[in-house]
Amino acid sequence: MFCVNVWLSVKDPGNVETVRSLLAEAGRSSRMEPGCLRFEVYQSEADRTRFLLCERWQAKADWEHHKTLHAFRNIYAPKILPLVEREAHVSVPVE
Repeated sequence: MFCVNVWLSVKDPGNVETVRSLLAEAGRSSRMEPGCLRFEVYQSEADRTRFLLCERWQAKADWEHHKTLHAFRNIYAPKILPLVEREAHVSVPVE
């Protein structure tokens, strides 16, 4: 399993609802992709400008392929990334 957790901080609070809507759309699309085990999008209650993406893929190759598909190429990269600061962490489960 390949795990990635991504913190996103919206640069302009006026864009929070736009980012929220786009992330929901990208999440729905990503969950339908081959190799996607889980793709969850969370918004912080303490700081509404902060979002967390929890992605679980069968393999790193599936995650890399994800970056060539609709959710990443048509929503995430062109519409979300310009509005946020991004901090990604490849992670491993602690048992």
